[in-house]
Amino acid sequence: MDFTAAIRAYNAADRLPTILTRLREQTDADAIAWEVLVVDNNSRDGTAAVVDQFRPTWPDRIPLRYVNEAQQGASYARRRAIDEAQGTWIGFLDDDNWPAPNWVRSILDFAENHPRASVLVGQIHGQFEVEPPKNFQQIAHFLPVIERSRKAFCYNTYRHAKKKVMPPGAGMAVKRQVWLDCVPKKLVLKGPVGSNLTAKGEDIEALLHMVSQGWEVWFNPDQHIDHHIPRWRFERAYLLKFFRGVGLGRYQTRKLSYPRWKWPLMVPVYFANDLRKWVVFWWRHRRELGADVVAASQMEMLTYTLISPFYLLRQRLWRP
Repeated sequence: MDFTAAIRAYNAADRLPTILTRLREQTDADAIAWEVLVVDNNSRDGTAAVVDQFRPTWPDRIPLRYVNEAQQGASYARRRAIDEAQGTWIGFLDDDNWPAPNWVRSILDFAENHPRASVLVGQIHGQFEVEPPKNFQQIAHFLPVIERSRKAFCYNTYRHAKKKVMPPGAGMAVKRQVWLDCVPKKLVLKGPVGSNLTAKGEDIEALLHMVSQGWEVWFNPDQHIDHHIPRWRFERAYLLKFFRGVGLGRYQTRKLSYPRWKWPLMVPVYFANDLRKWVVFWWRHRRELGADVVAASQMEMLTYTLISPFYLLRQRLWRP
């Protein structure tokens, strides 16, 4: 089979119909052997019933499969998708990601022309229930909303590798065998666990394992998804919690960019630089942190980035 569209769903009964409808209506995909796989991450609503409701009108040529992953966490659901998928390529969708009509075709066309690519990421367009806060563009790529030019590029090239920039995982497509060969079964970062936000960056952690073994991550400008962002994701309490998780995951993603012997050397270097950034940012924005939710979110991320190495050490030492 050429392709698996894998949906990670948690309490997604109200969101899943839009995603399944968009997948059912994919264009230029008649010659592709592909399937849709819904990975239910232990939902407590009618997510499973929604899949059953779609079966009577679902095209026979596109298998629609459902599995339940009882261990909650984005990384567990994604690994279950990898294990269950039958496609050579797997396209990951969260339950708030709506693929464009040519999403499947755009991935396979690009992959055919880039044989060293193991991961393809594309444009992520925000669909907002309410107007984003002032200065939203400063944090948009974390939510994520990624809108770039029409030019393809490789994240492994010097300019991006030097900055250690990796894209978010929403809507990304991966070669299944490369993931199986390179990515550990259990990642350190678990990602969202149900409705809780723990240390984030599980998608970047997986990407870095593949990049470290020579595989390429490409931006495909024709690969589009819409990201539905409800009003509550702009509330101050949620954003602070979200960026706390981003900060807590920083140490793990950073250390994967270096050989093991360098880790003890890099911790004090990063800590000193992060402390400098924290002081500078606080001094520049100290008067607006109470009213500006974007500045407060950035401050929260900087604070918990400082804590990150100690947090992950504590998690490892206390792990049962």
